[in-house]
This record gives sequence, C-alpha cells and structure tokens, in this order.
Amino acid sequence: MGFALPHFKYPPARNDGYWLPVTSTINWCEEDYYATRYSAEIVNTLTNLLFVALGIKGVRNCLKYEHDSVFLVAFIGYLLVGSGSFAFHSTLKYPMQLVDELSMIYTACLMCYATFSFSRSRVARQVLGFGLLSLAIFITLYYHYLQDPVFHQNAFALITAVVLFRSMYVMEVNIRPSLRAKYSAKPLKTSHATMSKAERLADAHRDRAIVKEMWAMVAIGLSIFLGGFGIWALDNKYCPTIRIWRHKIGLPWGILLEGHGWWHLMTGFGSYFYIVWAVWLRHCLNERQDEYVLNWPSYFSIPEVIPLSQLKTANGKAKANGHSKSEERKSV
Repeated sequence: MGFALPHFKYPPARNDGYWLPVTSTINWCEEDYYATRYSAEIVNTLTNLLFVALGIKGVRNCLKYEHDSVFLVAFIGYLLVGSGSFAFHSTLKYPMQLVDELSMIYTACLMCYATFSFSRSRVARQVLGFGLLSLAIFITLYYHYLQDPVFHQNAFALITAVVLFRSMYVMEVNIRPSLRAKYSAKPLKTSHATMSKAERLADAHRDRAIVKEMWAMVAIGLSIFLGGFGIWALDNKYCPTIRIWRHKIGLPWGILLEGHGWWHLMTGFGSYFYIVWAVWLRHCLNERQDEYVLNWPSYFSIPEVIPLSQLKTANGKAKANGHSKSEERKSV
C-alpha cells in the first residue's frame, strides 16, 4: 500500500441544496453542495473573501489618504466583483452570475477611463466617459442576449490588455527622465526650472528608482494574474481527472486542487496590485512624489500608497524606496 496523508473522504454531493435548481450558464469543476447545503461551491465561495478584504482596504486608503475619487470607485467595483462572485458561487443563480461577471466589465471600463482621461480637456473626458458607458451597456445587453461566457471573457481580456499597455506607456513617457523631456505631453511644473543642477539630478535619480519599482509591481502583479488564469484554464480542461485526484487524496488536501479557487486568490492579488500601481502612477503624474510614497517593504507584502508623513522608521525619519526628501536632494 502506498503512502497516504491523513485525510477524510469527500462526502457525496447533496441533492437538497438550498439554492437549487442551478440556473447559471456555467458550472465549475468544484462539485456542488458536498460540504453544506447552503453553498453550492464552498471553496469557490470563500476564496472571494480576499477580494472583500483587499477591497475594504483599498476603499479605506482612498478615503483616509485622499487618493483621486476615480480610484475610490474602482475599489468599490473591485469589492463588488468579490461580493458578486461570492453570491454567484454560493447559489449558481444566473442573476448572481451577471453581478459577478458584469462588475468585472464595469470596473475594467472605469480603469480605462482613469488611464485615458488624465490631463485631457473636460470635453475629451466627457466624450471618453460617454463612449465607455456605451461600451459597457452594449456588452451588458449583448452578453445577456448571447449568454456565452466566452464573449464575456474575451471582452474583459481585451479591455484589460488595452488599459495595461496604455498605463505602461504613460508611465514610461511621463516618469522616466530620459523619455519625459522628449515625449511627454504634460509640461513640468514651473518650479522645476528654478531648481539647481543637483536638485534636478536628485529628482531624476528618484524618478528612475520609482519607474524601476513600478515595473517590479507590474511584473509581480501580472505574473500572479496570468498564473491564476493558467490554473483556471487547466482546471476547466482537465476537470474529470482533477476530480478523481481530489477524491484519491481526500480532504482537506483536495482543496488545494480547486483550480477556480486559486484563480480567485491570484487574480484578486493581481488586480489589487494593478489598482495600487495606478494610484501611485497618478500621484507621480501629478508630480506629488514628495508627498506620497509606495509603501511596499518586500515582494511578499501587500503594497499601498500612503502620504510620506505616514511612513516612519524607528529613528523617526521618513523612508521609502526610490524616494529622496527635499533635504536629502540638496546634498546629491
């Protein structure tokens, strides 16, 4: 007999689920109602609590630290994605499926507005807002007509890719010193012209460090997000085999093979990284690097953008990666 970890057998799926019958157009690889009659997919449900926790954290930070209101709405949308997904996987009802999936579209459109509206005229922002609102309404109505999850997945992926690549471009041409003077459409503050050479060199050093740190955020956040997508795809393709494996290793170890649950956790972290990056990028575009800072002590911590005054070391001095205080800048 081969080695086996201590485990419990999977209980049989129940046919008296509280939310039956299933009306959603999708049913995932997790077996229905095996843990409790009150939740159709218990792991897929509970993993959405990460969205709730990080969404609350993001909303709190936006209110406390006075980030742009567009990001407050974005974090509310992020929170709605998690809440909708919680309700969907608990019930497998079509209305809850729409709340889950369409809130992803709306939040992506909102981030698209935040990315493309910066430094635009009021008329341009209104046209952009109307266009994105029209796009969101079209996707909503057409998806409800088709009821094809592939359409939703492709629409979300396309909007997300556009926003991501546009944000990368904006970051490079507006923050990196070697590209800013040549390509940036946003003029520098008039105070920049009165700086000494040493101060300008210190600012350039600071901004290069900020861009490097932003790229680290992008790389980690995108890797986590795409890793979750890969696990989700494998979970869909090899579901019958994975179910057999789960029953062989039993509980609680079988939970580790719930691929859609990993999708929730990894896309939750990846999406949170993106919104925080967008908040930090907006402050840098507004040339407020001496007022706000990215608080990200290690690659294994959860980043947040906070006022520099909130970041203190043990000796009482403010400190942040890639940041130079004005007092320090003079000595460079």
